[in-house]
Amino acid sequence: MDLQQRINAFTKLGAFLCQFTTNGIEKDDSVIANDLFFDGFKHQIKLAKEHNGWFTEKNILFSLESWSKALTNNNINLWTSKYNFNIQNPKTVAIIMAGNIPLVGFHDFLSVLITGHNVLVKQSSNDKHLLPFLAKYLEIVEPEFKGKIKFTEQKLEDFDEVIATGSDNTARYFEYYFKDKPSIIRKNRNSVAILTGNETPEELEALSNDIFRYYGLGCRNVSKLFVPKGYNFDAFFNAIYKWHPIINEAKYANNYDYNKAVYLMSEFDMLENGFMMIKEDESYASPIATLFYEHYDYIENLQKKLLTDSDKIQCVVAHGFSDDEIRFGETQNPQLWEYADNADTVEFLLKR
Repeated sequence: MDLQQRINAFTKLGAFLCQFTTNGIEKDDSVIANDLFFDGFKHQIKLAKEHNGWFTEKNILFSLESWSKALTNNNINLWTSKYNFNIQNPKTVAIIMAGNIPLVGFHDFLSVLITGHNVLVKQSSNDKHLLPFLAKYLEIVEPEFKGKIKFTEQKLEDFDEVIATGSDNTARYFEYYFKDKPSIIRKNRNSVAILTGNETPEELEALSNDIFRYYGLGCRNVSKLFVPKGYNFDAFFNAIYKWHPIINEAKYANNYDYNKAVYLMSEFDMLENGFMMIKEDESYASPIATLFYEHYDYIENLQKKLLTDSDKIQCVVAHGFSDDEIRFGETQNPQLWEYADNADTVEFLLKR
């Protein structure tokens, strides 16, 4: 199977996913193998929702829609054009996936297969319904994928390289356990936004999507703001109000109530609007329903701080702050060539 065959297969998968969007689910009879897979995938979405209370239909469909937009022929060709694909002896690459948001490990899965390697997937129990079904779709539209994709719930065995994602604690275990294997080990990271006070209402409203999408559970979700001294949060609170129905969702509301009680009993200073609390804190990782903030004096000093802490940060959302900043509202729409932790997965997979 050559590179073009693999690109064509993932392009067909993208067309299949186009039927599942945040505007609804609508069958397209022109999609290849749809009679075999459309109703079955609707059922897998239902199972994913029932299995994990954080995986609402809206969040699942947002993830599927994002991947459908990424998996176009033009996008995949643009992504792969910078590499030299010349794998003579395919390896088996194990992937240990997180389960914080739907299909969170899909980019690693895609990267391994697009480079011509075989993949051995160990999924999180929190996100185990969607990817195996999509893998079956790939095997139907490109039969040469058969035998190259394997899922396991057992101990990982018979693999050559590994990509593992987890917490800082599990990362220490991964680093020890896989010390003799070429690896990418990912730890906890969080995303931040830099505000100046000159943001438009549209920018702040877009930022609310970066904060609340997936309930803030992803590493690309903004969990902390950097604001100038004397910053007035009124415009920010007005802009995020569109997300206020989130408080009607039980798991989010339980976390809001719990964290609010903790802050009140501890007599922490905070601001809140009935569905979100903001608290001054130097940490990057904030609890659900809470956003941390920190004041800065000079942009130059903040740039130095974030450079020093770069191993803790996934995305920097800003306007005119740095060359690698992300626009407000775009953290959950990464391009194929935007890699987690800035570690080029495809380069890693091709260099051996």
